[in-house]
Amino acid sequence: MAHGHGHERGHSKMELPDYRQWKIEGTPLEIVQKRLAIHVWLCKKVAFFDVFFTGFKWRFPAFLVAVGAEYYLDSLNKDKKHH
Repeated sequence: MAHGHGHERGHSKMELPDYRQWKIEGTPLEIVQKRLAIHVWLCKKVAFFDVFFTGFKWRFPAFLVAVGAEYYLDSLNKDKKHH
């Protein structure tokens, strides 16, 4: 039989301790946890603004050009209807 592949019989599983017995309150890990929570919150805010404003410097001028072109073409059509 192959050795070291977890197929051996007669070996018990390793028991893990209950996670609820470990507390971080009052330890340096509590400070780390609070800092990470703030970091995650800031990253989410930055990501939102990144998505919202990415390409804004190109999209807004393109929008203005499109509106101007539509206004210009519409005015040409109105001139043709009057003649």
